[in-house]
Amino acid sequence: MNIRIVAWTPEDLQRRLDEVIEVYGEAMGHHGNDLQARAGRFHSHVRRPDVRGVATLTSEGRLLGFGYGYPGGPGQWWHDQVNSGLTEEGRRRWLAKPFEVVELHVRPTAQGHGLGAQQLAGLLRMATGSTVVLSTPEVPEEQRSRAWRLYRRFGFEDVLRHFIFPGDLRPFAVLGRDLPYT
Repeated sequence: MNIRIVAWTPEDLQRRLDEVIEVYGEAMGHHGNDLQARAGRFHSHVRRPDVRGVATLTSEGRLLGFGYGYPGGPGQWWHDQVNSGLTEEGRRRWLAKPFEVVELHVRPTAQGHGLGAQQLAGLLRMATGSTVVLSTPEVPEEQRSRAWRLYRRFGFEDVLRHFIFPGDLRPFAVLGRDLPYT
């Protein structure tokens, strides 16, 4: 398969939002009303300053995967939630100037070919700030997903474990690594 990983602007993400939501739904196993709620969230995210994005496209232009992030800070929901769970030292270490990887997904039919790694590397090269942080659902060590293994391979370490975000009963891990990425 002939594919390419490209940088995406917020306008690119917005223009192809239906495909972005489709990839997200396939990768996360979500559908129906949940996808509609996510569409609104993605739409608001791409309006933030300094959004950085990547996309994996076939030679025909079909979207196989995407990722995006932006600088985090006080007053942003995710940042404030994580901030509340950290010690003062943790806040200084991880949230002083963070870049937040908000979404990173590959269609299940395209997984296992290194596309997620290429997308993550692209995002990390574009990231601003002193650290990069993200959250991912907790799973037992023996059931670690491709995403978990990918983050560990890229040097992400534990920032906060078994954290419960409001509105979601699942425990999450917050992971981080230093920037720049080389």
